[in-house]
Amino acid sequence: MDILQEIVAHKRIEVELFKQQLSERDIHHSVESITDFYPPSMKEALTTSASGIIAEFKRRSPSKGWIKEEGQAEIIPLAYQQQGAAALSILTDEKYFGGHDDFIRKARYAGVKIPILYKNFVIDEYQLFQARLCGASAVLLIAACLTKQECRMLMSSAHELGLEVLLEMHSEPELEYAASEPDMCGINNRNLGSFITDVQNSYRLAELLPKEAVKVSESGISNPQTICDLRQAGFHGFLIGETFMKTPDPGLALKDFILEISKKNDH
Repeated sequence: MDILQEIVAHKRIEVELFKQQLSERDIHHSVESITDFYPPSMKEALTTSASGIIAEFKRRSPSKGWIKEEGQAEIIPLAYQQQGAAALSILTDEKYFGGHDDFIRKARYAGVKIPILYKNFVIDEYQLFQARLCGASAVLLIAACLTKQECRMLMSSAHELGLEVLLEMHSEPELEYAASEPDMCGINNRNLGSFITDVQNSYRLAELLPKEAVKVSESGISNPQTICDLRQAGFHGFLIGETFMKTPDPGLALKDFILEISKKNDH
């Protein structure tokens, strides 16, 4: 059993526990009370941003263990916003990534106004309500975790709730999921089963996606030049987590990274 299967199996148990703590009916009511407020559009932010960087708040990973156990959701996401991130990704899976829904709440409360991606392993409509409730703008749907029908249904429910969808694909067969026309198409450069990362995956698969798709390259980006090259290949968004999180000051690391990109673009 690879790590992705293990995470999804655990997620099914976890979601049932959440439903016992806060019933589906109650979470629906809670979300109804905030539907007059719409979170900012991530798709729009990526297509209009100079950097296109989705800076990720990621404290741990199954392959690396703790990256920044002391990282605070009130501090780092706001620093990312101040230093020029187009959007944020906040991991909310607790068991494997040391995340929490409260991290999005805390970031919003601290003053984060830019779009936030709810980064989790979404397999149940209930999680979409959780995402909407904590202040996310968009949710991640992972093709490898879902059937095409599940993917379409979750996407439709997300849109009804005012959430955008970043659909993550990793291989050529998964590109068929793009037919459901997500708001953004993500190409994950990391194999979720083996954790091997290869940015070439983005170039290879981008050519096979619809030309008009808003494309996001995820994982394994550590060099500003890679962003310039990916832009040439038609990408609008670049999800970067560990490159920033493993430094003493993630916000500052992002600032320097963006500065390097603009220098390269000036040449």
